[in-house]
Amino acid sequence: MPKPFPREFREDVVRVARNREPGQSLKQIATDFGIAESCLRNWLRRADVEDGVRPGTTAADNAELREAKKRIRLLEQENEVLRRAAAYLSQANLPGK
Repeated sequence: MPKPFPREFREDVVRVARNREPGQSLKQIATDFGIAESCLRNWLRRADVEDGVRPGTTAADNAELREAKKRIRLLEQENEVLRRAAAYLSQANLPGK
Protein backbone atom coordinates (compact mmCIF):
# COMPACT_ATOMS: atom_id res chain seq x y z
CA MET A 1 0.00 0.00 0.00
CA PRO A 2 1.47 3.38 -0.92
CA LYS A 3 2.31 5.84 1.81
CA PRO A 4 -0.50 8.41 2.27
CA PHE A 5 0.08 11.95 1.13
CA PRO A 6 0.74 14.52 3.86
CA ARG A 7 -2.31 16.40 5.14
CA GLU A 8 -0.90 19.75 4.01
CA PHE A 9 -0.47 18.44 0.47
CA ARG A 10 -4.05 17.15 0.37
CA GLU A 11 -5.37 20.47 1.70
CA ASP A 12 -3.40 22.39 -0.94
CA VAL A 13 -4.68 20.20 -3.77
CA VAL A 14 -8.28 20.53 -2.53
CA ARG A 15 -7.90 24.31 -2.31
CA VAL A 16 -6.56 24.48 -5.88
CA ALA A 17 -9.37 22.23 -7.13
CA ARG A 18 -12.05 24.31 -5.43
CA ASN A 19 -10.62 27.58 -6.78
CA ARG A 20 -9.95 26.31 -10.30
CA GLU A 21 -10.51 28.44 -13.35
CA PRO A 22 -13.65 27.84 -15.40
CA GLY A 23 -12.93 25.17 -17.97
CA GLN A 24 -10.11 23.58 -15.96
CA SER A 25 -10.96 19.95 -15.24
CA LEU A 26 -10.34 17.97 -12.10
CA LYS A 27 -8.49 15.46 -14.26
CA GLN A 28 -5.98 18.13 -15.31
CA ILE A 29 -5.45 19.30 -11.72
CA ALA A 30 -4.95 15.70 -10.56
CA THR A 31 -2.43 15.12 -13.35
CA ASP A 32 -0.58 18.33 -12.47
CA PHE A 33 -0.19 17.15 -8.87
CA GLY A 34 0.65 13.56 -9.83
CA ILE A 35 -2.41 11.92 -8.29
CA ALA A 36 -5.37 9.99 -9.69
CA GLU A 37 -8.57 11.85 -10.49
CA SER A 38 -10.53 9.44 -8.27
CA CYS A 39 -8.15 10.27 -5.41
CA LEU A 40 -8.83 13.99 -5.89
CA ARG A 41 -12.58 13.38 -5.99
CA ASN A 42 -12.35 11.42 -2.71
CA TRP A 43 -10.35 14.24 -1.10
CA LEU A 44 -12.93 16.81 -2.26
CA ARG A 45 -15.78 14.66 -0.91
CA ARG A 46 -14.00 14.22 2.46
CA ALA A 47 -13.26 17.97 2.63
CA ASP A 48 -16.95 18.74 2.00
CA VAL A 49 -17.91 16.46 4.90
CA GLU A 50 -15.30 18.04 7.18
CA ASP A 51 -16.54 21.54 6.24
CA GLY A 52 -20.17 20.59 6.88
CA VAL A 53 -21.20 21.10 3.25
CA ARG A 54 -22.08 17.44 2.82
CA PRO A 55 -23.60 15.01 5.35
CA GLY A 56 -21.32 12.39 6.86
CA THR A 57 -19.06 11.67 9.80
CA THR A 58 -16.03 13.87 10.27
CA ALA A 59 -12.57 12.65 11.24
CA ALA A 60 -13.15 13.91 14.79
CA ASP A 61 -16.43 11.98 15.00
CA ASN A 62 -14.71 8.85 13.70
CA ALA A 63 -11.91 9.17 16.26
CA GLU A 64 -14.41 9.68 19.08
CA LEU A 65 -16.45 6.68 17.94
CA ARG A 66 -13.31 4.52 17.72
CA GLU A 67 -12.31 5.50 21.28
CA ALA A 68 -15.83 4.82 22.58
CA LYS A 69 -15.86 1.36 20.98
CA LYS A 70 -12.45 0.60 22.48
CA ARG A 71 -13.70 1.67 25.92
CA ILE A 72 -16.85 -0.45 25.55
CA ARG A 73 -14.75 -3.51 24.64
CA LEU A 74 -12.56 -2.98 27.69
CA LEU A 75 -15.57 -2.58 30.00
CA GLU A 76 -17.18 -5.71 28.57
CA GLN A 77 -13.98 -7.68 29.23
CA GLU A 78 -13.79 -6.34 32.79
CA ASN A 79 -17.45 -7.21 33.32
CA GLU A 80 -16.84 -10.77 32.08
CA VAL A 81 -13.90 -11.19 34.48
CA LEU A 82 -16.04 -10.00 37.38
CA ARG A 83 -18.91 -12.28 36.35
CA ARG A 84 -16.57 -15.31 36.25
CA ALA A 85 -14.98 -14.36 39.58
CA ALA A 86 -18.39 -14.06 41.21
CA ALA A 87 -19.43 -17.47 39.84
CA TYR A 88 -16.19 -19.04 41.05
CA LEU A 89 -16.46 -17.50 44.51
CA SER A 90 -20.08 -18.55 44.89
CA GLN A 91 -19.09 -22.14 43.99
CA ALA A 92 -16.09 -22.07 46.34
CA ASN A 93 -18.26 -21.04 49.32
CA LEU A 94 -20.75 -23.88 48.99
CA PRO A 95 -21.02 -26.12 52.08
CA GLY A 96 -19.55 -29.57 51.73
CA LYS A 97 -16.50 -28.55 49.78
